[in-house]
Amino acid sequence: MSLTEHLLRPLMSASARPLITHYDDAAGSRIELSVATLANWAAKTANWLVDELDVEQGETVAVRLPAHWQTAGVLLGAWWCGARVTAEDADAAVAFVGPAAAPSAARETAVVALDPLGRGLAGPPTEGTHDYLNEARLTGDEFSPILPVAGDTPALLDSTVDEVLAEARSRAGKLGIDDGARVLSTMDWELPGGVLDGLLAPLAAGAHLVQVTGADPAKLADRRSTERTTIDLLG
Repeated sequence: MSLTEHLLRPLMSASARPLITHYDDAAGSRIELSVATLANWAAKTANWLVDELDVEQGETVAVRLPAHWQTAGVLLGAWWCGARVTAEDADAAVAFVGPAAAPSAARETAVVALDPLGRGLAGPPTEGTHDYLNEARLTGDEFSPILPVAGDTPALLDSTVDEVLAEARSRAGKLGIDDGARVLSTMDWELPGGVLDGLLAPLAAGAHLVQVTGADPAKLADRRSTERTTIDLLG
């Protein structure tokens, strides 16, 4: 079973509950994703990678994106179809990059608009690239791998599905994150430590993640009060 299925399946019995709340202080935005909405974006991403970009299990997907609700959908979609996630795009089947990123050396380049409301690029993508949000939203809302993703499949750098899941659970315990916790995080999602602590540990514990990108320190106290958070992960 894929890392994404391990993380999301236990949460689907309460699929309408909020799972990730994302603040972008630079944009002045707040977006809340339920379990079902995050699973939907992950499924669309996985379908798009497999059906449109011909990504196969075991291939590498590079993710060069900030901590963002769209990045969560990208990561979970890549893992759902059995891809190995890295930050290096030289040998990658696909590289996910932001709108102002340097050119990619990957086979395919997916530009993620990082628009607070989920809109795609304002204009056509540059030649040889894809507008991830506008293209992926047209794919199916459910995903089923052609073949089951084995636990020894590489998932994050050189760590396998089973190893990443075990490490995420271990880190959740060390950080005091449990089911029902409300985690305020300003961490970057660099690979692998930032993603493990800032995204996978809260998901593995079934916690509600309140992710603040471009955090304004003067607003953190208000975020804690408004979101009733119980744990801080400050980057």
